[in-house]
Amino acid sequence: MTPESGGVSHAECPFCAILEGRAPAKVVRSWPDSLAIAPLTAVTAGHTLVIPRIHVADVGVDPAVSAATMRRAAELASEIGSCNIITSRGELATQSVFHLHLHVLPRRPQDGLALPWSSGSGEWMLREKVAGASDIAMPAAFQVLPMG
Repeated sequence: MTPESGGVSHAECPFCAILEGRAPAKVVRSWPDSLAIAPLTAVTAGHTLVIPRIHVADVGVDPAVSAATMRRAAELASEIGSCNIITSRGELATQSVFHLHLHVLPRRPQDGLALPWSSGSGEWMLREKVAGASDIAMPAAFQVLPMG
């Protein structure tokens, strides 16, 4: 195991098992560098996972692989209309499988999927949350810019 593996060996990774044919999956689309599969538990109709064919623990480990995987997710998104593309990095960000994967979530009116940065009416709340969160240490590379 390497630090980049997320503490998961290649042999234990469920997505590597799928990619190697050791575990079943419903394949949505296949590319030379990535695979799109249906998740075990979809949160919206058409929910798809896009995973790279090489084991990369998360979006921050290998930017080139992350970008290539995002390109494939964007290709799917271009075909489905309104959607979210979401990935997580680390347990605190709710990552549960430590092999990079992007969730492509088609959206429909009243689909019931609530996201933490939306009030439900489409108004962004991130600025107020970050500006008012004195316990959050922002990296020096990030700064909150004034709106408008």
